[in-house]
Amino acid sequence: MSFLSYQTFKSILFKLNPETAHTLGGMSLKSLAYLPPLLAHFKKCYFVQSPLLKQELFGKTFENPVGLAAGFDKNGEYITAMSALGFGYTEIGTITPKPQAGNARPRLFRLVEDRSIQNAMGFNNRGSEFMLKQLNRVKSINYPIGINIGKNKLTPENEALNDYRILLETFKNSGDYIIINISSPNTPGLRDLQNEKFITDLFNMAKEISSQDIFLKIAPDMTASDAIELCNAAVNAGAAGIIATNTTIDYSVTKHAKDFGGISGALVREKSFKLFQAIGKELYGKTLLISVGGIETAEDAYRRIKAGATLIQVYSMLIYNGPIMVKEINEGLIKLLETDGYSNISEAIGADWR
Repeated sequence: MSFLSYQTFKSILFKLNPETAHTLGGMSLKSLAYLPPLLAHFKKCYFVQSPLLKQELFGKTFENPVGLAAGFDKNGEYITAMSALGFGYTEIGTITPKPQAGNARPRLFRLVEDRSIQNAMGFNNRGSEFMLKQLNRVKSINYPIGINIGKNKLTPENEALNDYRILLETFKNSGDYIIINISSPNTPGLRDLQNEKFITDLFNMAKEISSQDIFLKIAPDMTASDAIELCNAAVNAGAAGIIATNTTIDYSVTKHAKDFGGISGALVREKSFKLFQAIGKELYGKTLLISVGGIETAEDAYRRIKAGATLIQVYSMLIYNGPIMVKEINEGLIKLLETDGYSNISEAIGADWR
């Protein structure tokens, strides 16, 4: 699919309700799993491999540093297609112990003027048992898969730890790493769990259940000092790394925003980067950092890498640009690394702090 053909496809999708368009796009991706020649064709078009981009992390090979952020593939139904879109790894979910419908519709909105997305989905998914079956079907996939987990909406805050216990038990032998999601704005009370006591209890519990690498994903709406304190607590309790950031509930960033849900895309780019930069300055060299939020170009990705990101993720900007964006980020990173005289991306990670 060329850039021109994606723009044609997008012009059709953007005439549809955003959630309907997402479902239609997902059906197309699912079909690729049954069409190996087409899957191979797309991978040849978009997947970038280079010794400059390849990394070995927690026992897995990442051929390139660009991953799909959680939220797009909520039920692990598009895993097979992700390398065909150029991604070096993917995250699935957010998954909850029990299936849930999510929030009332409409709950997904395009902020076209701002090249952004606003969502209030509410962890709609088919539940952990369905996801486990999906993962068992794709055991031969040779690129890393992260599993993003969260509590059910109806689970009281004082019982949230048990939801995460169930999920950690369920997926302790699946995927390549786990992401603890307590930063979505669309489950009531979820962000209240972003406190040092809960984080410490959670990761102490996780160490007893699973030997997997477990990451904490944080919101962009904290002060830098609060975010650093929370991240330090997570790392001290055993977190393998930090993912920053989730969507923002700062509706002042645009006059087009609804007064609910979280905003992602171009509008969150600078907010996300500034918080990540503060976290990187404090935690680079102490833990693995992944940056997400409005990344669209190789230059966007490179400044996150130099600020401490080992990996980066995209989602909303993919909707506006198509898979050519993933290819262009990776090809652009190769040029930037070569220009700066690096022989591997690992040499550029955290360059701002050395």
